[in-house]
Amino acid sequence: MPLGIRSRVTVPLQFADGWGTTAQVVTFHGLADGKEHLALALGDVENAAVPLVRPHSECLTGDVFGSQRCDCGPQLREAVERIAGVGGYLLYLRQEGRGIGLYSKLDAYALQDLGMDTYEANRALGHADDERDYTAAAQMLTTLGAPAVDLLTNNPDKAAQLRGLGVDVRHVVPTGVHASAANVRYLQAKISHTAHTIDLPLAV
Repeated sequence: MPLGIRSRVTVPLQFADGWGTTAQVVTFHGLADGKEHLALALGDVENAAVPLVRPHSECLTGDVFGSQRCDCGPQLREAVERIAGVGGYLLYLRQEGRGIGLYSKLDAYALQDLGMDTYEANRALGHADDERDYTAAAQMLTTLGAPAVDLLTNNPDKAAQLRGLGVDVRHVVPTGVHASAANVRYLQAKISHTAHTIDLPLAV
């Protein structure tokens, strides 16, 4: 099936803290990996000179259940509000556990409880540090008519991959730091292993 938009539907959003907005949720057909990725159009995207875009990888434990072992839930909440304020897209990518899947991510958690960091645990399970591929994200942006974007991320690999796939990433905008006692080791690992631009507080 050729690449294109499958459907658009308006969905009101409300987060646990009471803040809400309205998103236009866009589905696609013909994406490279065949997965059911979503784009949430937020704010006045039609009049945004360069849309703000957050490629957010699915994290069931953090996004839905509020897990404190990562910063995914707070990043999702932050991204939706920031994008809604200026106009852009949140790309919700079905790449659980940096691409290794939900069960493998939970297996990695068990190894982390034995002393490994998140990347060491992935390797012990036979996975790469990060198995995510952003080809579908680039296809989504092209289909949405957004060849140039400002990218909301602390992960340099997202910008590098998207640029390599033909997306004009004008600026990389850092997300906030959502550190807690439960996730600070995880955040430190992201800095040391994959050069995430996270400025950790001295004490958490």
